[in-house]
Amino acid sequence: MKEITSSMAGTVLNILVSQGDSVAEGQEVLMLESMKMEIPVESTFSGTVAELKVNIGDFVNEGDVLLVIE
Repeated sequence: MKEITSSMAGTVLNILVSQGDSVAEGQEVLMLESMKMEIPVESTFSGTVAELKVNIGDFVNEGDVLLVIE
């Protein structure tokens, strides 16, 4: 299991994948909003989304786990 973490504090604006989806390395999986800017979060691994750890509207801090890839 590999974890995708937040690179900064912000609010989850949109989730672009669902549990069970296949993702490629570099694919955008989530959008954060920080200081009125939209920040894309890319997968650093290829695999299948095993678990989403956040919901739209959640506030996350730097280093928080956003989703798990297997």
